[in-house]
Amino acid sequence: MESILQKLDQNLSSLRPEFYKTLQEPLNNADIEALEKKYNVILPEDLKALYKWKNGQEANNFESFVNNSMFIPLDEALDIASENTSMIGFDFEIENWWNAKWIPLFHNGGGDYICYDGEGTFTGNSGQIIEFWHADNDRDVIAPNLESFLSQLNSYFESNQVEDFDEYFEVEKIQGYPKRFIVD
Repeated sequence: MESILQKLDQNLSSLRPEFYKTLQEPLNNADIEALEKKYNVILPEDLKALYKWKNGQEANNFESFVNNSMFIPLDEALDIASENTSMIGFDFEIENWWNAKWIPLFHNGGGDYICYDGEGTFTGNSGQIIEFWHADNDRDVIAPNLESFLSQLNSYFESNQVEDFDEYFEVEKIQGYPKRFIVD
């Protein structure tokens, strides 16, 4: 994971320098431990590594980090997860409309998230990356894990010219993904 994050750091700082400046300072172990205690969670090591690299992007930066979505700071991500989890059985009556083991990492500003799935919903693959759409019932698993998701983002940067970048920065072409699931 460390080499992938180093490469991502190099790609963003050289290919998207203005965007890179809006990424927030990394969290340290004490910061993460305090958030784990506050939200009563234990974060997996790959997720900790991501936030030890950068703690999301500044709130006033609306540029996409990946897949037309912005990178959420960890405190905000855990707060969103907690709030959505509290709606299970009330506002979210359909099983896996939201899952208590999902942590949103990226958002599009409209209530939709790309989440780290600590349970392995639908597949049994804990740590997979899954899409949550607030108004739609598709829950596509788009990557087997965070490492492959970020590796593919690096591949995007390395295989496209800067002038061809658009706001989407779509991670795709991960072998065997997406895996499509519908909740109803």
